[in-house]
Amino acid sequence: MKSLFNLSNLSVDEINSILNRAQEFSDGATSDIAKGKIIASLFFEPSTRTQNSYSIAVMRLGGQVITFNSETSSMKKGETFYDTVKTFEALGCDAAIIRHSENEYYKQLKNIKMPILSGGDGIGNHPTQSLLDLLTIRQEFGSFDGLKICIVGDVLHSRVAHTNIDVMKRLNMDVYTSGPQEFKEEGSNYIDFHKTVKEMDIIMLLRIQHERLSSEMIMDKEGYNQKFGLNKSVLSLMKEKSIIMHPAPFNRGVEIDDECVECEKSRIFKQMSNGVFVRMAVLERALKN
Repeated sequence: MKSLFNLSNLSVDEINSILNRAQEFSDGATSDIAKGKIIASLFFEPSTRTQNSYSIAVMRLGGQVITFNSETSSMKKGETFYDTVKTFEALGCDAAIIRHSENEYYKQLKNIKMPILSGGDGIGNHPTQSLLDLLTIRQEFGSFDGLKICIVGDVLHSRVAHTNIDVMKRLNMDVYTSGPQEFKEEGSNYIDFHKTVKEMDIIMLLRIQHERLSSEMIMDKEGYNQKFGLNKSVLSLMKEKSIIMHPAPFNRGVEIDDECVECEKSRIFKQMSNGVFVRMAVLERALKN
C-alpha cells in the first residue's frame, strides 16, 4: 500500500519517478489499473481543481468514484472522522482521496488499510499540487537545478507554499518568498517583490486565504494589488523566459490582473491540466500490488 500524505517522506528519486510517469500520461500513455475499482473522494473542505482532477484521473484509469458530502452525512449525527473513513473501507472502496482542514489528519487513520491520497491537510501539505507544479516547471525548463522562484502572498497559511518551499529546496532550486509582513514565514528567504522580480525564473502567486485568517489582513485589496499584485507593469520587468504560476483559485484584480491570467508567460491553466496526469501517476502508484 502506497499512501501519499506529504513529499518529505519521498526521496528525490521517488519524486522524479512520479513526475516521469505523469509526463508519460501527458504524452498519451494509458493505464487501466483502476478497472473494477472504486475510489472514495472525501473532501471536508471545498475544492474544484483537486477533487475533480482526481476524479477525472480515476476515470481515465478505468475506475469509478464515490463522492462524499459531509453536509449530508452521518457526521451530522456525531459520527467521527475516523469512523467515516473506516466506513468507506468497510464498504469495499479500494482507496480514498481525502482533504481535511486539520493538519496531519492522517495520523488518526493508522488503522485504515486502504491507500489514502491527500488532497491537502490544513496549512501543512498539498503533495499533488507540488508535484503538478514541479511537472510544469520541468516541462518549461528541463530541470530544477539553480532555478529561482519567488512565492508571493499568504505564505503563512498556504499548504502549497509550505510543501513547495521544502521540496524545491531539495531539488536545488533557489526559493524566495514575498508578501505582506503579517504573512511572512519565520525563517523564509523573504525579499522585496518589485526589486527582485526581474531576477526570477518563476513567479508563483498565492491567494489570500480569508477562510484561514483569524483576523482581517491589514492591507486592503487595492493596496495588495499595487504592492504584491501581478500587473502589466510587473510583467514588463520579468525575464524573457520566466513564467507565472498560481495554484488557483485566483482573485482577479487582487494578486493577478485580468490581462495577466492568460498572458504568454502564464502557465496557470497548464498547471491544472498537469494535475490530472500527476494524479493518475500517484493513483497508479497507490493501486499497484
